[in-house]
Amino acid sequence: MTYQEIGKIIKDRRKSFGITQPTLAALAGVGLNTLVAIERGNGNPKILTILTILNTLGLQINTTLKD
Repeated sequence: MTYQEIGKIIKDRRKSFGITQPTLAALAGVGLNTLVAIERGNGNPKILTILTILNTLGLQINTTLKD
């Protein structure tokens, strides 16, 4: 999974809840610029930051072995 795919999932889930980026950033305790960059698939965010945002949205990451 790429950063772009993770960002799209976060953005789609946020929009499905009808909340704004500033609201999600505040709820997750992350900076607005960080959230915007993650949704765009930019930057190199810490895994803890991504996990915090996903948890706030009721999402999780599952890992599997590569083929």
